[in-house]
Amino acid sequence: MTNVDINCDLGEGYGPYRMGDDAALMKVITSANIACGFHAGDPSIMVKTVQLAIDNGVDIGAHVGFADIQGFGRRPLNLDASELRAMTWYQLGALQGIARAAGKKVQHVTFHGALGNMCFAEAELAATLMAAIKAFDASLTIIAPPMTEMETAALNAGLPVKRVVFADRAYDDHGLLVSRKLPGAVIHESEAVIERVVRMFQDSAITSQSGKRMPVSIDSVLVHGDTPGAADLAALVRARLQQSGLQVRPISQHRN
Repeated sequence: MTNVDINCDLGEGYGPYRMGDDAALMKVITSANIACGFHAGDPSIMVKTVQLAIDNGVDIGAHVGFADIQGFGRRPLNLDASELRAMTWYQLGALQGIARAAGKKVQHVTFHGALGNMCFAEAELAATLMAAIKAFDASLTIIAPPMTEMETAALNAGLPVKRVVFADRAYDDHGLLVSRKLPGAVIHESEAVIERVVRMFQDSAITSQSGKRMPVSIDSVLVHGDTPGAADLAALVRARLQQSGLQVRPISQHRN
């Protein structure tokens, strides 16, 4: 039986402000990408989110982003290699420290917003980020979209790699996400999201907006937690994947 991970970006609040129902999502997903304080999150939220993950048997992952709380990390920053390394180590160190204090460890790394989009498309930046992660902890799994510079850089660095598809985001003909500024970039209809996720796993392929079919390996699906009804949608996605014969479990439990 094929394994599939369901991951989600969580801990994306700040102070008294919250985005999404993390408690409900933790009961459905298997891996949590936790904001590390730069695009969202603060120490208290990180501690609470890590504990939620532990309580629900969910893998803990670092969701690394640009230092841009006001723009929610969706605005690109022009940083040099030394700055990219430092911000990556800072965020990984913060989350790893909290996880270790709770008796667990960070299992994987993903990138948020503008940093993620740049890592998907820019080879030099992706290589810098992967080198930083390898220097920090070479056992960390990189959850990367297939057909991206991020995937290539992680493989070149010798890091463990698992491939992720996005449940509610459209793809272009190069396998990259369509910009949120363009029509149809985000798919809002629940049934359409569920059907395309199941089809991607059944076909081992993603299909672009124009209809181009691109065969890929898939280990995980990302559901966004900051949209209305996210927990209900994630539960439906999980149920449909299980009905199609897939075993839903964290990436740390997948066989290589």
